Order: sequence, then structure tokens, then C-alpha cells
Amino acid sequence: MLNSWVVMPTCLPTVLRRCHACASAGFRANGKFRVNANHKVLDAWLLALCTACGDTAKLTVLERMNVRSVRPELLDRMHDNDPGLAAELLQDPVVRRRNRIALDWDNAWRLDTDGSDHLDREVSDVIDVSVRFAARIPVRPVRLIAEGCGLSRAEIERLITEGKLVSSVRLTGKPSGDFTFTLKR
Repeated sequence: MLNSWVVMPTCLPTVLRRCHACASAGFRANGKFRVNANHKVLDAWLLALCTACGDTAKLTVLERMNVRSVRPELLDRMHDNDPGLAAELLQDPVVRRRNRIALDWDNAWRLDTDGSDHLDREVSDVIDVSVRFAARIPVRPVRLIAEGCGLSRAEIERLITEGKLVSSVRLTGKPSGDFTFTLKR
């Protein structure tokens, strides 16, 4: 039987960027936008607050765009301060590169295992699990598997070494794409 786990975001990630006011490295985006029109051109920013001093940073979303080239539904979502749009834009590699930012997903996600408890099963069981990411959250598979199975990371590393935990993807690193694994207990 194939079990399904989902990695879900719980809030927006911390934006890693140096604060010019206090030299802190973390900003919290709250989904607020600022849109400025100057004749026929438009600028738009996602606002983020420094986690230490509260200073505001503007992350460029649109720069000197012709008003007619901006989709009306995108503009409406910005005017409505849509937190879903903020999440989409923070994950956009173009926006991250333009603003020279990185994202810190620590404490901003949770693992939904559909209430399945794998530790109560027989020792000879084989567990097949499909892990799906609801957003592009870079998390180490070893950490996910340890949390989902209620085991330590060292125990998961031992199972990988013994060949009792196998996957078609590399279980080291931080992939943010769906994967499956098999645990032989």
C-alpha cells in the first residue's frame, strides 16, 4: 500500500537579505504590496519587515512596466494584498535573483502524514511512501523521513547505509520536488 505524505507551508518563509538599518539578515514578508503608477508605467514591490528593527524593505516585483502589459488580475491581487501572490512571488527565481535574496524555510512548513503511524506495524513490513511538496520547500529527505516515521536522523542514515531505506532520488541534499521511498523494517 502506498502512503502519501504532503509537505505543506505554514507561513511565508523568512527572506534572507541584509538590513541597511541594523545589519540583521532576516525579513518577514506579510503579503503587503506597494504599487506606484507614473503616467503609463508601473512599479510594484512586495514589502518585508526586518525581524530585528522593523524597517521595511521593498522587493521589486515590477519595474517600469507599461500599464497595458500588466495582467489586470495580477494588479487586482496586488491591490488586495493577496498573501498567496506573495508566496508565489517569493518562490519565483526571477524575483529572488532580481532582489538578491534567499529564503529560509525553517519553522515555515509541516509534514502531513494522513495520520498514519508507521511504528505500530510489524517488523517485517515494507512501507512505500510518496512525498509530495505543496510548494517548493527545500527540505532534506532524511529529515522528512525521520519526522514522518518518528525515528532519529541517525537511525534513518543507518537504514540508508544498510539498504533498508531506498529511493529513486538521492536522499542527501535538499530537493524540493516530489519523491517516493521504500522502508523495509
